[in-house]
Amino acid sequence: MSSGYKSKTIATWLAFAGGSLGLHRFYLHGLGDKLAWLHPLPTLLGLYGVQRMDLLGQDDRLAWVLMPILGLMLSISMLTGIVYGLTPDEKWDAHRNPGQPPRRTGWAPIIGVVGCLLVGGACLMTTIAFSAQRYFESQVDAAQEISQ
Repeated sequence: MSSGYKSKTIATWLAFAGGSLGLHRFYLHGLGDKLAWLHPLPTLLGLYGVQRMDLLGQDDRLAWVLMPILGLMLSISMLTGIVYGLTPDEKWDAHRNPGQPPRRTGWAPIIGVVGCLLVGGACLMTTIAFSAQRYFESQVDAAQEISQ
């Protein structure tokens, strides 16, 4: 970890704005963070699923598999933003900024947490609903094929 100050506010907002691409991890841990490099691929695969659904319609089964990956990546990044934003300032500074004077963050990370709650909740509910709908539709299709 570098010796520069790591802002809780910036980390929260990076998780909100680009967490599914790992921007918050790159900010906190640098470009050498292996977990940060695991974020872009599933996110891009999910976006590819959205594109396939747009181009090929709802019958594209690969899109059924890829789109929930995007929803999960967005939900995970929103949860991370919530955890960052709700971490007490003293604990954040002790972990991320040892040896530096503590700083008060104010309301900016809390506003980021509210945004993360809104977007994360919507993404998670949409992902669950989409996946359940596709699963049950595939079961109905399979039952209809068997009965014919």
